[in-house]
Order: sequence, then structure tokens, then C-alpha cells
Amino acid sequence: MTKSGFVILLTVLIIGAVGLSVATTFLLLGVDSSRTSLDYLRGKQARYLADTCAEEGLQKIWESSSYSGTGTVSVGAGSCTYTVIDLGGSNRQINATGTVNTTIRRVKILIGQLNPQISVSSWQEVAGF
Repeated sequence: MTKSGFVILLTVLIIGAVGLSVATTFLLLGVDSSRTSLDYLRGKQARYLADTCAEEGLQKIWESSSYSGTGTVSVGAGSCTYTVIDLGGSNRQINATGTVNTTIRRVKILIGQLNPQISVSSWQEVAGF
């Protein structure tokens, strides 16, 4: 009788250990998934902010075709900055950076024509300027 009690106790302990390790694995996977989702969301928000500042730079150029300078916009938990660079003639470059917490996204716009309307030749996300 003692042997069978020992076997049952050992079986219960092994099943409990396996169950605990499975539960811990699912918990850690859930936390990691939540962290990944939050990073993805912040990345999208930072990109939207960078695009917002890029459009602000385009607005400044539309108001004054000779404009070159910098600006900042704050929205909610994030902010963005833009710099309009005169490349000569009708060529302009807009560098915009959106930041949410520690997540940063950068957008670079190249403009090839200002009149009769602004012509954007390139609008892309870049790693750096």
C-alpha cells in the first residue's frame, strides 16, 4: 500500500509540474505578444506623426515657395519635427521625424516642382537622414 501511495503522489507532482510549466509558457507568450502589439502600435503612431509633419512642411512650402526651416507638432503622447531644405531651383527636401515614447519613424520627401503646383517625386520611410 505504501508503494502505490508513493506512485500516486509522484504522478500528481509530475502532472502538476508539467501543468505549471505549460501555464507559465502561455503566460510568457501572452506578455510577449502584448509587448509586440504595443511596439507595432507605437510604430504606426510614429509613422503617422512623421507623415503629419511632412504634410505640415508641404503646407509651409505651399504658403511660401521660398520657405526653408523647421517646425514641431505635438499630438497626444507623441511629437514630430520637420525640416524643409532648399536644394536649389524648385527642388526641396522635407525630413520629418515622428516619435512616440522611444519609437522613432523618419520620412523623407523630395519635391521636384513648385509651380504651377507642388510635385512630390518621392515620399518614403527611411532609416536615417
